[in-house]
Amino acid sequence: MVLGTAPETEVRLLPPILPALLLQRRNSSAAYRFQPRAIDTSAVSGSSRDASASASTSGNSVPPAARSSEPNLSISLPRSFNFGAFGMGLGIGGASYLGGVNSSKAVALWPFFGRSRGHGANDKKRKRILIMMSNTGGGHRASAEAIKAAFQEKYGSEYEILIEDMWKDHTPAPFNKLPDTYAFLVHHSTLWWLSYVLLQPKWVHVPYLRAVGLFISKRLHQAFDKFQPDLVVSVHPLMQHVPIRVLRSRIRSGVMKPINFATVVTDFTTCHNTWFHTGVTRCFVPTEYCKMLASRNGLQDEQIVVHGLPIRPIFSKALPPKPRMKKVLGLEPHVPAVLLVGGGEGMGKLEETVDHIAEQLGDHCQVVVICGRNKKLLDKLRAKSYPSGMRVVACGFVDNLHEWMAGCDVIVTKAGPGTMAEALISGLPILLNGNVPGQEEGNIPYVIDNNVGTFETSPVKIAHILRRWLGPEKLEFEAMGVRSRSLGRPEAVYNMVRDLAALTDKPDFSFGTATAFKEAKALAKAAA
Repeated sequence: MVLGTAPETEVRLLPPILPALLLQRRNSSAAYRFQPRAIDTSAVSGSSRDASASASTSGNSVPPAARSSEPNLSISLPRSFNFGAFGMGLGIGGASYLGGVNSSKAVALWPFFGRSRGHGANDKKRKRILIMMSNTGGGHRASAEAIKAAFQEKYGSEYEILIEDMWKDHTPAPFNKLPDTYAFLVHHSTLWWLSYVLLQPKWVHVPYLRAVGLFISKRLHQAFDKFQPDLVVSVHPLMQHVPIRVLRSRIRSGVMKPINFATVVTDFTTCHNTWFHTGVTRCFVPTEYCKMLASRNGLQDEQIVVHGLPIRPIFSKALPPKPRMKKVLGLEPHVPAVLLVGGGEGMGKLEETVDHIAEQLGDHCQVVVICGRNKKLLDKLRAKSYPSGMRVVACGFVDNLHEWMAGCDVIVTKAGPGTMAEALISGLPILLNGNVPGQEEGNIPYVIDNNVGTFETSPVKIAHILRRWLGPEKLEFEAMGVRSRSLGRPEAVYNMVRDLAALTDKPDFSFGTATAFKEAKALAKAAA
């Protein structure tokens, strides 16, 4: 019986109930080889290596391709010792399974190595954290990158952070094409709203995602085999239900050690119910309103942590005063600057808004436009000149948004949670010019009720509001900036990273995916 050395071609996914799966071997033997998970090869004595070599030269040796370079503990039994049609494969915690063993091979059980090490031999001095996201808008990747950056700043190389687009890279067709439909749906907001509302009830999305899991679970198993994480973190609402089910089945069957699972909610107020799964170890939410939604969906208070949104650590760093920052960015130091942000897709009536600002404010302000992926808009704005003399700086994707926010006086943006949180940290008054139906609707009253901005979709009225803010209502405008900065939570990502690091230390058997180990152990004890 060989633990942890099965060639990939000879191994299939384990059923979710069995603690061990015994697979037929090609030949018979009375020699059984156990391969412990964590033994320092440098500490193995010559006699141990000799014993291993002796076992490997018997008539029933494992093929060279299936051998591991790690030391082996060999236990030889007489050939007359035969269980007949039955044998025993031992699982961790005393779990056992009776199956054909006369010529069989057991797949790895925790704490032994799994079927595929992936990413080379995982250096166990470094904890590995898998962050699951998907490129549906820019916010999910931005949150993942913020967590990774904070880990690197706080802990250096102590943790290995992997960011994976699970839908795009680890599901089969046609499911791997789903992220590509996001831009189309948000540009046709009625379709997006319809899909958002239809999947909101649990009695709809739970069976729906369970059905989807039938098609994508195998690829997720392969991903977890490859990455061998010590902690799994989801920053996407559709990366709870199926991954949790897959992880629980792997832990229950002994393929994977018990690990924790955390959700980081990246919506600010109104959140889709798929964010909240009772099978998580921890659920990090940005606001008390989100905590209330998590509780309504069945999560216990001990599972919910309120820190804020994970924003890139660079936003917490001190920058030069605004006039100097403007000069660094090539702007006029003493002219008010308006920052227009269209999100990753360059959404909204940005060009029309710029036109009306030029018409109403002229050279009394300057405008910076972040166009994202919208290259058509970027080219049009760069080719355009404004008779009023207003200066317009158009950019595509930028990696120094924190500097642009530090250099500008006000932001005009859709109600995206990440951009809003960054604007609050930067102390900017916020003029919301649109929202994605559903998850961004609640962000509008958050801005208005806290007196840090307003909401307006008409480009003409937006220009009129800016003219008031930069003119007769300047004192109130400056007070909005002060209130905005007081709501910012630059420390949120550091607090979150501290808690995530703690979750890699040991499995939490009270909540989350690790409880599957306790369940398997209890079932095995009852069966015995």
